[in-house]
Amino acid sequence: MEPIVRARQLEKVYRSDGIATPALRGVDLEIYPGEFTAIAGPSGSGKSTLLHLLGGLDRPSAGEVWLEGERVDDKNATWHARLRLWKVGFVFQAYNLIPVLTALENAAFVLELRGVPPAERKKRALDALAELEMQDYAARRPNQLSGGQQQRVAVARALAAEPAVILADEPTANLDSKTGRALIEYMKRLNREKGLTFLFSTHDPRLLEHVRRIVHLEDGRVVGEEVREA
Repeated sequence: MEPIVRARQLEKVYRSDGIATPALRGVDLEIYPGEFTAIAGPSGSGKSTLLHLLGGLDRPSAGEVWLEGERVDDKNATWHARLRLWKVGFVFQAYNLIPVLTALENAAFVLELRGVPPAERKKRALDALAELEMQDYAARRPNQLSGGQQQRVAVARALAAEPAVILADEPTANLDSKTGRALIEYMKRLNREKGLTFLFSTHDPRLLEHVRRIVHLEDGRVVGEEVREA
């Protein structure tokens, strides 16, 4: 089986005022279809940077990123936008919801961009919101929702589109224990029943208990991993 995502000797250096700050230092990583995997590590270890590079939101300083057998780090911005529309779902720490759209419209946004018919995209978005107990807030805009509720809408947007791989940056960080558990169970079911591939960055023990593989990142380097029975 070929990996769905592959990183080869990834490096990322941020420069400001002549000062170079390495964020990733020669990371190799392979994620296979159907994985439910977490990248774990302390704050500043490079977890979010790695997800951004894998999803085409940023370019590496060196190294390569491959998705479904095709190199993606050397493509232009338009190509990356199509990649994120059709192949990669993102869940951001900062939510990135569209302020003028309702929760339902935000959850259906990717489906609308894909040209999914209105009735189908509404159903899929509502189903995703319902799984996260957000159906009663479907008509509210982001400024009418708490931080945790906005996070659930952001998750619903990614999951409703059922992309090839979902990259989730601390998806449970702003959720209470009940909602966090519900989200984890929902993602596990999508992984099990639909074969969706999940790659998380997290230090949340609630999520780490459920993943089948943990890749440990420290100071921008992979320092080990754990693999558990499915």
